[in-house]
Amino acid sequence: MINGAHVIIYSQDAEADRAFFREVLGYPHVDAGEGWLIFKLPPAEVAVHPADGSSHELFLMCDDVEATVDELSAKGVECTAVTSAGWGLRTGIRLPGGGELGLYEPRHEKAFEL
Repeated sequence: MINGAHVIIYSQDAEADRAFFREVLGYPHVDAGEGWLIFKLPPAEVAVHPADGSSHELFLMCDDVEATVDELSAKGVECTAVTSAGWGLRTGIRLPGGGELGLYEPRHEKAFEL
């Protein structure tokens, strides 16, 4: 039986992004060997959206996006402007390796709380 999911973030500076997850987000981790850190994520859910092509996105969730942006900004993290998107309030978190993670405060019931 499937008992979990493994998310991969490809990065132009994997070491910097690992440090971000470890030091800024404070996620617990294991070392799979040779510095390959695997991080424990908060509870998760998955949604399938219609599209013309195939792609994937990773959004982190929070209860108060403005407070979370303030907390991240105080740690030197660059976030995009918070915008309203029917289903929630969203922003983007710039990773040191050049990528971006989505962050949102949902307005919908959270599937992981079922």
